[in-house]
This record gives sequence, C-alpha cells and structure tokens, in this order.
Amino acid sequence: MQWRSLVLGLLLLRLGLHALLALLPALAPGLCLRLRLPFPFPPRSAALGHPGAARPLPGAGSSHWGSLRGGGGAAGRDEYETRYSAAFSPQLRARLRDAARGMFAFGYDSYMQHAFPSDELDPLHCCGRGPDRDDPSNLNINDVLGNYSLTLIDALDTLAVMGNSSEFQKAVKLVIDTVSFDKDSTVQVFEATIRVLGSLLSAHIIITDAKQPFGDMTIKDYDNELLHMAHDLAVRLLPAFENTKTGIPYPRVNLKKGVPPNSNNETCTAGAGSLLVEFGILSRLLGDSTFEWVARRAVKALWSLRSNNTGLLGNVVNIQTGHWVGKQSGLGAGSDSFYEYLLKSYILFGEKEDLEMFIDAYQNIQNHLRRGREACNEGEGDPPLYVNVNMFTGQLMNTWIDSLQAFFPGLQVLIGDVEDAICLHAFYYAIWKRYGALPERYNWQLQAPDVPFYPLRPELVESTYLLYQATKNPFYLHVGMDILQSLEKYTKAKCGYATLHHVVEKTKEDRMESFFLSETCKYLYLLFDEDNPVHKSGNKYMFTTEGHIVSVDERFRNSLWQDILPGEEDSTEKVKPNELKAVNFSSNCNRVPDERRYLLPLKSNYMRQIDRMLIASSRFPRPGISPGFAAMKVWQLHCRSNFEALTLKESRGSIFVCLSLQCQNVDGCSLHVLRNVGGELCPQGEGAVCCGAVVGFVPQPGLRTRSALQAGTGD
Repeated sequence: MQWRSLVLGLLLLRLGLHALLALLPALAPGLCLRLRLPFPFPPRSAALGHPGAARPLPGAGSSHWGSLRGGGGAAGRDEYETRYSAAFSPQLRARLRDAARGMFAFGYDSYMQHAFPSDELDPLHCCGRGPDRDDPSNLNINDVLGNYSLTLIDALDTLAVMGNSSEFQKAVKLVIDTVSFDKDSTVQVFEATIRVLGSLLSAHIIITDAKQPFGDMTIKDYDNELLHMAHDLAVRLLPAFENTKTGIPYPRVNLKKGVPPNSNNETCTAGAGSLLVEFGILSRLLGDSTFEWVARRAVKALWSLRSNNTGLLGNVVNIQTGHWVGKQSGLGAGSDSFYEYLLKSYILFGEKEDLEMFIDAYQNIQNHLRRGREACNEGEGDPPLYVNVNMFTGQLMNTWIDSLQAFFPGLQVLIGDVEDAICLHAFYYAIWKRYGALPERYNWQLQAPDVPFYPLRPELVESTYLLYQATKNPFYLHVGMDILQSLEKYTKAKCGYATLHHVVEKTKEDRMESFFLSETCKYLYLLFDEDNPVHKSGNKYMFTTEGHIVSVDERFRNSLWQDILPGEEDSTEKVKPNELKAVNFSSNCNRVPDERRYLLPLKSNYMRQIDRMLIASSRFPRPGISPGFAAMKVWQLHCRSNFEALTLKESRGSIFVCLSLQCQNVDGCSLHVLRNVGGELCPQGEGAVCCGAVVGFVPQPGLRTRSALQAGTGD
C-alpha cells in the first residue's frame, strides 16, 4: 500500500507541474517573468497549414528560404517586437521631423549657394552641373538636365509643404525671372514632364489656392506666370507626338528644334505612358484638350499592344511599328509609372476607363509576376515578391529586382491592398537594413547587388509614408528613422548629399539628383509631421510620380471639350471622387484587423525569414556568388567596345556570374549573350540580347556602374 501511495503522489506532483507550466505564460507578464520553456510553440502558419500556396521563386524554394526562417509565436516579445513596437513619443517625432527639414535645407541651400542657376549640384566638389555638351550620347545626364535650373524648379512645392513661405516666394520669383525653355537642349520627354512641368503646375496650384493651407504662399502681382511657363514647355514637347505611326511619342525632343534627326524610334513603356497626369492637369487648367489628348492617345496605343495571352506589356517598344523590342514585363525601370498613372489619372480625373485599365493590369500582374506564398501573414513558403517575366509567356526572364519597384507597395495602399503592400515593403526594407541603402538592382537568387549604386531614390520612403498613413503603425516610423539615419551617415557630403557609388563600400559619386529634394526629403518630412496641412487641412491631395502635390478637386473632373479619339465613341463615364471604393475591385482596406493595428504589420517570424535570407549572403566566399554551383559551363560575352571578352560561368537556374570583368567601365559594356541556356546560337546571332539568359556581374572597385535602362531608353 505504501508504494501505491508513493506512485499516486508522484503522479499528482507531475500533473501539478504541468498545470503550473500551462498557467505561467498567462501569469508571466504580471509577474515580470521571462520564460524559457523546454519546447517551442509552433508558428501559427505551421499549426494551421495553408492550402494552395502560390508559386515559389525558382531556385529559391521553400527548402532554401524556408530553412532561413526562424520559429515564431514564442511566448513573450521577441527582438522585432521590442525594437519596432515601442511607442514613438511626440518629442522624438518632432526631432525627426526637424532632422528631415534640416536635411532638405542643407541640400537646398548648398544648391543655391554653389550650383544655381545650373541644373544640379555636385556635392563633393561644391559646384554646379548642366548638360554634357561635349558628349551628346551621355544620356544619363542629358536626358535630365536641360539648362533650366532643374533642382530649383523641382523643389518648389517641397518648400511649401514644409511651410517656408518666404523661401517659396523667393524661389518662384527666381524661376519666373531667370528660367527660359528656349534652349538648344535635347531632353527626355518623360523627365521634363514629371520634374519640370509637374512642379510648375503644382506650385501654380499652391499659389492660387484660395484656402492657402500651407500658410501664405501667394505671390504679389502673380499673373499665372508658372502656368504660362508650363504651357510653353508642353508646346515644346508636343513635336515628340508628331510623325509616329502608333501615336506613341519619341523619347526625346530638342526644346528649340523639335525631334532631332535620326532620333531613336524605341522608347520605354513608362516614359511614353506616364505623361497623362501632368498633361491632363495642364489641359484642364487651360481649357485646351490638346495635351491630354496626345497623352491619352499614347496610353491607349500602348494598352492595345499588350499580349493577348497574358495581358502584360513589355518594357521597350518601337514607336513606328508597335513591335516590342524589350519583352520584359515587370514593375521596375521602364514599366513602373505606367501602372501608377493609370490609377492616379483615374483618381484625379475620374475617367472610368483609366480605372478599368488599371484593374485589368493589376490582375495580370498578380497572375503572372507574383511569386511566393499566397498570404502575406499566413502560411508556409517564400516571401511574396514580384519578378520580371516574358510578356508573352509569363516565364521568368531574370532574377533581379530594381529599386524603382519599391514604389509598388505605396500604389497598393492607394487601391486598398494593404496586406500585400506590407509584405513587399518588408522585403525592400530588409535590403535597406542590410546595406544602409537600396542598390539599383538586387539579385534575389544570388542574394547580392547586381548594380550597386544608390542615387538617393525616394521609392522606399514613399511607400513607408503611405503605409504609415494607411495603418498608423509605429513600425513605419522606425523604418523612416532608419532611412533618415542611413542617409545622414552614408550620403552626406561637404555640400549636400551624394549618390552612393557602391552600397557595400559606401563610396560616393559627385551627384545630387533633383528628386532627392522633391521626393526623398518631402516624404521623410511628412512621415514625421503628423500635423502637416496635407494631413489636417481637410483637403484631398495626390502626389505625382515625382512627388509633386496636387489637390484632388472637382475642377480636374470637368472637361470643357468632347474630343474623341479616331474610331472611338465617347462612352467615357465620369466617377465622383467618393465613388472610388464602390468601384474598386478590392475590399482590402479592411484586411488588416483592428487587433493587429499596433502589432508588427508583418509577423516577426516572417520578418526573421527575410532578414536571415539576406544576412546569409554575407557569409558567401565572394560577393554575389551563392553556394551550390553545379555542372558549370564557361561562356564568353563581348563588350560593345574593343575590350577583352568576359569569362562567365553558368550556375543552376541559368544564372551567369562574372568571374572577371575586363571592361574599362560598365557603361561601355553590353554583356550580350552569344549562346542561350540550351547551347544553341541566339536567333539574332552574335550580340543579341534575346534568349532569356540572365547576367549577374560582380563590379570591381573604381568602375562606374549605371543601369542599362537609365543609360538607354528607360527612365
């Protein structure tokens, strides 16, 4: 009997211990206990499972990326919750707001002191920069700089948003008194439109706003001079729309002479199809349909050329034949703002056909470009990501994404797809944390930069700002603080802020692009300025693709004409501003539950998955080369110029890694594939860029790297 009592006592003791272990997690917060239980709680996604996961990323499936994800859901706060869920005090927000304003002021004042009236500031040598007259083929400079004080014009509405009325009034008078577009400058139509035309229109709207929400921004004796200047510039851009068989404009125009002789007949989709917002505003302010008509004709021409099979568009098209020269369909350079302006044109003008095109395009993007698990915050699999595919087949074309694609989460916020925006934003933020900047191109399979420079781009900041406005989650304030601190630490120069030549080495280039003041600083400032009139005045505002602010009101929804494109009937239906939700295909604004409002927007186990994936790249034996290469083949690629050939090796997944780079500079090196992944010659012969092969190279120190799209027809 005694041994039975002993056994019974032991059983009762064991049951008591199990009951205590079950109660401790609930008691721990009140008792300030930190538990280390002998077994982990399974992640919610693992416990529930998730049927019908979306397609994994090729070469980086669940077995690869899934192994990088840590366990989640353990009791207590993990390092992500500790870091990002902390309250953001009003005092800290005020300090960061002032820091963003100080960043803008240092860049703007340095430009005015050392560079004006030139187009841009060289922040390392403290001098101005204009068009490269000695080398007309230097498109990276000449596409943007037109000898019209670009940085001053581009920064006008940022001065107003920051409430600096005295400097805004001074800057407007300088523009009116000193800037002329009667210049022998050949510029890209897209860049002149979004940077110059858009800013002139934005400043004009601010000056003439009867409510003056930003303070007194009126100009004494103002006689619509900025509107007249915008009209003058747009008239000089109109020749680009003439003598094209498709209605798609030439990519470049000389402001004095029109389209240059022997002009390139190839243009990118974004460059030709992202003019409608600025041209439409101008038409509706002037009561002249010409500008909106040509811009809308170009959009419809591009739309008519989409693939019958996938509904996708390519990235480079011949304006005379309508033939797709670049068959890549993606969300980055060459395509990005085309989709952005389909939606924003609808928001501003209320033309239902714009929304219908966007809905169709967005669905095709989801069907063919999206990879990874189906849900952002549930299930197993790779992090959601949008890749570059062939527009006709939907097949993967390469394994890189570019920094311009970081705008897409912000666009998803505008349509209410907040949950998916959270996931894509987290991926780009993880890259930022890894390097303190976004490389121009990042190879998600090699897990390293393909093109490592960072020209102070605003896209990640823009999406961060819009996600904060949608969720009010303090996580995005922490993200903004990280970005602000990185910019101060790595890009600040003697006079302004400089492009990072290499995000790993943190070397600088002597250039401060105008969008740093018009967008990057503006979005950072607005992120931390909760009481800004943009948020508190009761007015509705929209930002152009260059970050210029325009009011959303009825005057832009009232056209004064009934122009109809040839062969079409006027069936356009107007939609009122408050009808956006009603016609929106998504009810996703409600997809972020209230109980998650102040938790991490992306669960910590998924954040850890992305971070560990990127951290793993730092353990590779040489930059840009991942382990597991098998059955390599040697390939020869040749430069356009008479430099030595490049020796590359083929890895699994058809990724080419440059083992020796002999070109004097990457600008002169075209990395063309002689044979495709199957071994046969390219259909177009030697030097063709077809075949769907992918090139990933490791830049050598001191080489000047530029995006091929930037140097060519892309934006």
